[in-house]
Amino acid sequence: MAFLLFIIAGLAEIGGGYLIWLWLREGKPGYFGLLGGISLATYGVIATFQSFPSFGRVYAAYGGIFIILSVLWGWGIDRKTPDLYDWVGAGICLIGVSVMLFAPRN
Repeated sequence: MAFLLFIIAGLAEIGGGYLIWLWLREGKPGYFGLLGGISLATYGVIATFQSFPSFGRVYAAYGGIFIILSVLWGWGIDRKTPDLYDWVGAGICLIGVSVMLFAPRN
């Protein structure tokens, strides 16, 4: 369930940021910005549904997931093919997220 929440939150954040980008940088109508703002606010709410007790840990781990989703978004939506270093960097982030969330703690 935690991974699914990270994915949904990531899509809400990246999607919201992308809509605002389109509005401000590419001249799309104002409702793009409004929908982007709503999506970004929704991202903030989704993250609160995580069962992990630490805000900092959840957001730090989410940052790693966000990087991976951003690479995939760029590939799928912007049609910018990731190179080897994009994939290696995303893999390192995924390893870091796994350590942060699933390492045994007292």
